[in-house]
Amino acid sequence: MLYYMKKLLFIIAIFFTVQTSFAQEKSAFQEGEWFKFRMSYSGFLKAGNATLEVKDANLNGKKVFHVVGKGWTTGAIKWFFKVKDRYESYFDMDTGKPYKFVRKIDEGGHTKDIEIDFDHVKKEARVENKKKKKVTHVATETDVQDMVSAFYYLRNHYETEEIKEGDVVEMNMFFDEENYKFKLKFLGRETISTEFGKVKTLKFRPYVMAGRVFKEQESLTLWVSGDENKIPLKIKADLAVGSLRADLEAFKGLKHPFEIQFD
Repeated sequence: MLYYMKKLLFIIAIFFTVQTSFAQEKSAFQEGEWFKFRMSYSGFLKAGNATLEVKDANLNGKKVFHVVGKGWTTGAIKWFFKVKDRYESYFDMDTGKPYKFVRKIDEGGHTKDIEIDFDHVKKEARVENKKKKKVTHVATETDVQDMVSAFYYLRNHYETEEIKEGDVVEMNMFFDEENYKFKLKFLGRETISTEFGKVKTLKFRPYVMAGRVFKEQESLTLWVSGDENKIPLKIKADLAVGSLRADLEAFKGLKHPFEIQFD
């Protein structure tokens, strides 16, 4: 179970890592937006929390969005397996391209401290492993995103009006020192019950590796609000043993009205 909890923190960090060729005129988010998620195992045991916050920043003379994502275990679980993860992304306010990515984690004593700088002209990532005091340069793919910037890119550049059930989209991702393709399938539209009331959502399923953690390739399901905010509301992962859930339990700083169904 503890291994699975670590995986859920990773899943939260890569919420909706997908890119399409469509564009949206309105921005879906703004500085000051903040989300808090409650994570549970098999629907009853609280496993931890995760947050995402959007800030304004200046990076090398450029105005950027600075997003900070945190994940940590809570309650009795943290006494025998403590998780404290921090992810940061600095990306362009207009294009959404990432300039810097930070991953600093402590998962039961397993630690990493990695900083990545992206050069989109050279199509190269400078990866600094601070723990090992090592710097490497890795070639990247076109229109690469990191695991945090991708979620915000999607919200501004994925036009959901025309997508059809069964559509599959993909994007180029870079994580640690590796390029990989991330694919996501649209499952349809669904109204779900949340902490805030009934909400119309868009339902997706990413393709994940079957085996040690997930039951099969299509074991992960994601729901986001169908309004202009595209708020991440729920994630469910069917595991080899039990399941994991993450539910949005608090938010602030939304740019658009949050559409809740009262009938």
